This record gives sequence, C-alpha cells and structure tokens, in this order.
Amino acid sequence: MAVERTRVPDPRSEYSSRIDHYARIVSSKEILHRRIGNWKLATIAAGIALAWLSLGKNLFSAYWLLAAVAAYIVLAILHGQVIRSRAFAEIAAAYYRRGIARVEDRWAGTGESGDRFRDPKHNYSDDLDLFGRGCLFELLSTARLPMGEDRLAQWLRDPSPVAMVIERQSLIAELRGNLGLRESLAITGTSLRARLNPESLLRWSEGAPILPVGPLRATAALLAIAATAALVYYLATLAYWPLVAVLIVETFVYRWLNERAKTVVSGISCNADGLVLFSQILERLEKEPFASHRLQEFAVELKPDGQAASRSIRQLARIVYWIDARNSLIGKFLDLPLLYTLQAALAAESWRRLRGKRLRSWLDMVGEIEALLSLSSYSFEHPQDPFPEFVEAPDSQSILDAEELGHPLIPAGQCVRNSVRLDAGTRLLLVSGSNMSGKSTFLRTIGINVVLARAGAPIRGQSLRLSPLALGTRIRSTDSLQEGRSNFYTEILRIRQVFDLTASEPLLFLFDELLEGTNSNDRRIGADGLLRALLERGAIGVITTHDLALTEISHSLGGLARNAHFQDYVEDGKIRFDYKLADGVVARSNALELMRLIGLKV
Repeated sequence: MAVERTRVPDPRSEYSSRIDHYARIVSSKEILHRRIGNWKLATIAAGIALAWLSLGKNLFSAYWLLAAVAAYIVLAILHGQVIRSRAFAEIAAAYYRRGIARVEDRWAGTGESGDRFRDPKHNYSDDLDLFGRGCLFELLSTARLPMGEDRLAQWLRDPSPVAMVIERQSLIAELRGNLGLRESLAITGTSLRARLNPESLLRWSEGAPILPVGPLRATAALLAIAATAALVYYLATLAYWPLVAVLIVETFVYRWLNERAKTVVSGISCNADGLVLFSQILERLEKEPFASHRLQEFAVELKPDGQAASRSIRQLARIVYWIDARNSLIGKFLDLPLLYTLQAALAAESWRRLRGKRLRSWLDMVGEIEALLSLSSYSFEHPQDPFPEFVEAPDSQSILDAEELGHPLIPAGQCVRNSVRLDAGTRLLLVSGSNMSGKSTFLRTIGINVVLARAGAPIRGQSLRLSPLALGTRIRSTDSLQEGRSNFYTEILRIRQVFDLTASEPLLFLFDELLEGTNSNDRRIGADGLLRALLERGAIGVITTHDLALTEISHSLGGLARNAHFQDYVEDGKIRFDYKLADGVVARSNALELMRLIGLKV
C-alpha cells in the first residue's frame, strides 16, 4: 500500500517568492526604523527646547514637558515593534534560504549534524552515513527541540512497524504543504538561549516527592512575610527581638529542609529559556487545526483538564527563572530571611505533583510532531521522490524491488541511478568491479533508501517496493589498536552481529568487499558458507568484491544468486566510470592502470 502524492508547489519557486516577500518587509521596516529613530531624536531635541523655554525662560508651564516624554515613550514602543517585525522577517527569510540550499544540494554543514547519536556498534548507522556533518540527519532535521531530534534519530536507527510507517506517510502527506506551521516553529523563540535535557527533566518530573508541600508551603510564605514585617518594624522602632525570633524559627526550618530543597531545584536539568521555547512551540501546536485523527488526538492531549500544556510549561519556566536567580547576589542575600531556595523548591514540588505525570506525553507529542515536520519538509523539498510501497511477500519470501534508485546525499546533477530487484528468484546479488567504480556507493544507496522507507519518508528513486526487513551492513571497518583487533577480526565480528538479526525477522544484508582481510582461498570458502547460511535463514542481500573468485559462488547456490558489475574505461589517459550497474561479471580490473597513471612502473 502506498500513499497517493498530491500536487505540491515547486519548492524553489515557493521559497523564492517567500524570500522576496520577507525581503520587502525587511526593507520597509528598515525605512520605518530610521524614520522613527529620527523622530525620537527630534522629540529629544524638542524636549530640551521645551525644558529651556519653560524652566529657563518661564514662558509656559513645565507640565508641557510631559507631552514630550509621552511622545518619546510612544515612539520607543513603536520602534521596538518595528525592530521585532524586521527581525522576524529576517529570520523567516533565512529559514527559506536554508530551504533553497537544501533543494540545490548546498546544505552540508549548515544544520544539526546529530553527532550525539553516532554509535559505531549500530547495525548500519555509521556505514550509511546517518549522523555527522553532511549526513542524512543534517539533511532531514528541522527540529527546534531535542525531543524532535531524538525522535527523528530513533526512526532512522530503529525500523518502525509497517502499519506505523504507513500511518506516518499519511501524516507527512498532510503536513507536507503546511509551510505556515513550519515557518512559525522556525522563527519561534530564536532569541532564546535554550538548554533542555528532556531525559533529565522527565526523571525529575516523574520522581518521588521530596518535600512535603501542603501546609509547609503556606508556612514558608508566612515566615517570609513575617521576616519582612519584622525587618520593617526594626527599622522603624529599633526593636530587634521580633526579627531575631523569626530568624531563629527560619534557621530551624532552613537546616531541616535546605538539603532536600537543593535536591529538588538541582533536578530540573534545563534553563528557563528552554522551557519558554518548549511552551511557545506547544502554544503554536495547540492553535493548529489538524485534519487527521492522529494529530487531532495530539491537540486534545495538549489541553488536559481545561488548561493548555503551554500554560503549564510557562508556569514551570517562571519557577525555573526564580531558581536560576538564587545564584545571584540578591538571591544569596535573601536565602535565609525569605527562605528563597525553599520557596522555589516548594513551588517546583507543587508543580511536579500537579503536572509532572503529564510531561512525558507532552514531550513525546512535540518530539513526534517535530520529527514529522522534518520529514514533511524533506518531502516538500523533493516533490519527485515517492513514498515506498510495502508488500507482504508470498511464502515468507522477502522482496526488494527498486527502480532508478539514487543516493539522497549525492547532488542531483552528479547522482547516477540504478535499479535492483531481490526476490524469491534472485536472493543474492554479487557485484564485482574495479576500485572506485561505485560498488560501495551502490550498497549505501540501497541501505539509506531502506532506512528512509522504514522511517516513513520518501525515497530517492522512481519507485521502491519492499517487504518488512531488518537491515544489517558491513561497508567500512578498520583495525583497532585500543581493542587489539585486526581489520579482518573487526569485519567478522560485524558480520556475526548482522547474522544474528536473522533470528528475529527477515534480513537485508549489504556487505562490501566481503572477507577482504584474508587470502583468496579462505575468502572463497568462508564466503560460500556464510552466504549459504544467510540464504537458508531467509535473508536477501548484496555483496561486492573485486576478487573474481567470489563471483563463482553464484554457480553453487542453485540459481539464487546473480552476478552484476560496474565497469570502467580509459579515455585520454584517464580512467572513467559510468557508475551504471550491468549484468554479469566485470571483464577487467583497473588496479594496474591506476598504478601506471600515478607514475608507478608496473
């Protein structure tokens, strides 16, 4: 089943028109900014003149100065609004310029790389360049919050069930044309220095209560009021005993609860700006009239008990502002007489008791919507890329049928596309070819498109039909001095890791230069046994090699394997590649020719 693609605007022209629109706004606001600035200077000059005429010459009442002050205040307010409008227009224009950079394949190094998600032990993420500068995550992610980044990374690393993927495709199709929502989120809170750790915040919100709230909160407030009143009384009468009495009681309370109060406030692992940004994004999502049932359910969950989630998070942000202020000089000075830390901790504890259990659902919803918006933005910017179709393979036989498959990280003008089909008839493709002929890129092209498919995103190709498959790769591996492993040992450990995936679900394996770290005889025997075992477990896959002895395995597998190759040719003293997959075994090698071209006498 595949999602129908509705007609969408050309992304480059749509983005360009919006850039022009915001450029006009910036220009008009800049003119207004200068005019208001001149008016403010003129108002100041007029005020000075009025002051001289009224106070120095006594020509009229000094109350006329209030008119100049009022005029300046009005101009200052208008000036602030103009500056903010210009800033928003500049941010929106920059957002669409980044979109055009992605459309024109100039995006590498301009977004969030997702390095924190890298895991060399993952089944395929490093081999397929999912995370890092110029990698898939940077191309896809437009998330403003770490929850959105976390959810997108999870979808890329952990294939989702087919039913969930199909639902995700429909949600992406709904959100694809919603530029207004994506723009609003992109310009929301850009001036905030947000720091938010959702995992730590969640642990705090769902943690056991530490402080007894109830009557204690009222008692702490009364003690703070009493301390203030006693201080005023002392300043008025010099009678110090009421202040001393209150401070003695507060000292007892302080020593009793201060450590627990510090534990409460230190558990909120974020700053107030991070929560403000979270609340602003929630508020924007609460206003969105979603069409699909799934997204409408999200909107309902964002307004439990009649109070919007954004309002609850803003309340927590205000508490965190007070918590952050306790480290200032004033906060430290007021800590005992006003029980400052305890007051802030009690407010945080009260919020946790009332709203803490709902925080998980709010974090999850925002994370999912931001990840969906990232994929919908990618879908909008690549209107020719279709959603894959998932099929139930007959007799539990896996299927991967791709037409004109390309690599999404290769610029469109340089991307050479190839088709590949693996099914009950051909379950293994053995690809031979010379060095640099495109074998590794071919494997990565298959793998990264399968990742996109299982994440719910469009694929780079004419079409892709596949059955539910686990994915395992071994494309790059190196020796490790720290772990005492050779390149070959690292390779076979990774192959074992991929092999173990067959125990849970059908597998698509992609192995580059299979068993390259050993001699030709052992490689031939080992590869034959390994591939036979994988096929017996229902796996399908592609391997590449420049060792032509491995291509003979296709004859021993009873027609389940097929040979294909990438060819090169010499032209004007240079080796050329067409990167097109062809049937059969490669007819020539370029190793000696490469050595001769760089001046080695062989």
